Amino acid sequence: MKRLNGVVVPIITPLTEEDKIDVESLERLTDYCIEGGLQSLYPCGTTGEMMYLTVEERKLVAETVVRKTAGRVPVFVHVGAWNQTDTIELAKHAAEIGADGIGVVTPAFYLLSDQGLIDYYVAIARSVPEDFPVYMYGIKQNAVNDLNKYVCEEVAKQCPNVIGVKYSYPDMTRLQELMTVKDGAFDVLVGPDHLFEAVYAVGGTGVVSGNAMCIREHYKVLWEALQREDYQEATRLQRRTNVLNAVMCEINNIAAYKVILKKEGVIRTTRMRRPMENLTKGQEENLLKRMEELDYRNIIL
Repeated sequence: MKRLNGVVVPIITPLTEEDKIDVESLERLTDYCIEGGLQSLYPCGTTGEMMYLTVEERKLVAETVVRKTAGRVPVFVHVGAWNQTDTIELAKHAAEIGADGIGVVTPAFYLLSDQGLIDYYVAIARSVPEDFPVYMYGIKQNAVNDLNKYVCEEVAKQCPNVIGVKYSYPDMTRLQELMTVKDGAFDVLVGPDHLFEAVYAVGGTGVVSGNAMCIREHYKVLWEALQREDYQEATRLQRRTNVLNAVMCEINNIAAYKVILKKEGVIRTTRMRRPMENLTKGQEENLLKRMEELDYRNIIL
């Protein structure tokens, strides 16, 4: 089974002015991330506006990214949806099209018990081949439901293909607890970018970063420094990305990513899937001005 490590990119979903999936821009974005030295792609995640896409649109995105990647890096498709039936349909589809694995966010909106979460993940994991890797995904600030060690341990015990978790709440205590699942043989990737170095240093396996699409060179060299265990350099690079990320995430990070990627010539429009909001013209201008003032393409400062 392939596993996630390093910089995993939850790519945005480019849209046309007619609010359709922009396949051509999505193909360019796929190449852009891979050629930038990033380790894995994660389409249809939170940054991909997944809950506002239809099941068929999500299948199109997954098919496009898997086809365009052509095995150059692992592609793990996020399949978590509003209900279990759609999630299983998307999970099976990901396996059928040749994705390397899937991620599954906790059910959203309604609060579930630990047993309810366990039952859900076991159902998803058993709907795909037993050697098809599954990562759990916790983002309690968006989804209400949270993941703890007990839930992850029980799911991993029943389903050996559940091999890790993406945890997107900035709680170092919880992150380190999750690293003890399966006696430490459970991958833990962090969502909050500012914790990348810290989580890796204590046993984490990587970061899932939307920011990395826009400042890919920074994340490439940060990951290389971490692999060398050059923590002095990694700290410098982490702090540099923190400053840039704070600007991109100040108002609406997904909309900001689209503005920057359009400026770089990767995508054609900045359209968001409604009810998601675009940045105003003034906000776009301010974002680009501040990023240029920070010399965002320059790694060494």
